[in-house]
Amino acid sequence: MATYRLSTPLRDEDVEGLRVGDTLYVSGVLVSARDAAHARMLELLREGRPLPVDLRGGVIYHAGPVAKREGDGWRIIAMGPTTSARMEAFEADVIEKLGVKLIIGKGGMGRRTAEAMRRHKAAYAIFTGGAGVLAARAIRKVLDVHWLDLGMAEAMWVLEVEDFGPLTVMIDSTGRNFYDEAREKMRAKVPELVKELGDVFKA
Repeated sequence: MATYRLSTPLRDEDVEGLRVGDTLYVSGVLVSARDAAHARMLELLREGRPLPVDLRGGVIYHAGPVAKREGDGWRIIAMGPTTSARMEAFEADVIEKLGVKLIIGKGGMGRRTAEAMRRHKAAYAIFTGGAGVLAARAIRKVLDVHWLDLGMAEAMWVLEVEDFGPLTVMIDSTGRNFYDEAREKMRAKVPELVKELGDVFKA
């Protein structure tokens, strides 16, 4: 397992080198989006309308901040990840149609997203849950915020980050999915566990 430091915009070759278990730090532009923002992105695409930010080669962070207004700008106080499964219904289309190369969140994503990552050379990495203040320390500047009508947490925040991480790669561009592998291993152990429990009750 290796450690990588990547800068946006990400290229196919940047992502192709990543493997499940690798550690990653990201610098450059990071865009937050939760389920409401994902739904709006795809709605705009269906209507043929432009998004407020170009996501080709970009990074999406499943998160909503605690943010404070300071003059004409904002300061991010904390920004921990939200559960990525909430975005499963949207993410494959976002990867395919918008050219996103890295998704950051927590808790893993499903097979449809993993397959889109395999086909379009993208990856998924997790950030430690409950470490929102740590995440905020890597945010150098709020470049913009869109769709505040959705609420502060659901808005799309465009952030300048430096060494955002540590992130752990959980789905890589080969389609390998740590969470699917873990589930399969557990399923394989079920008969053995059932037998062991049966032996305990017989004793």
